[in-house]
Amino acid sequence: MNDDRISGNWKQFKGKVKEKWGKLTDDDMDVAEGKREQLVGRIQERYGYEKDQAEKELKEWEDSNQYRW
Repeated sequence: MNDDRISGNWKQFKGKVKEKWGKLTDDDMDVAEGKREQLVGRIQERYGYEKDQAEKELKEWEDSNQYRW
């Protein structure tokens, strides 16, 4: 999926992301704005995860929602 398409779909996925990771703020979501690495970083910060753990959770979420960056 290209960056334009990710940004265009971001609003509809934003709610699902916040359902999964409720500690993420609206500001976190604005910073991530469809960028996977930014989202991983925000998940790390809010949940105190190592990068590998944040990546793993996001990958599992992507697979379960059939969402690809």
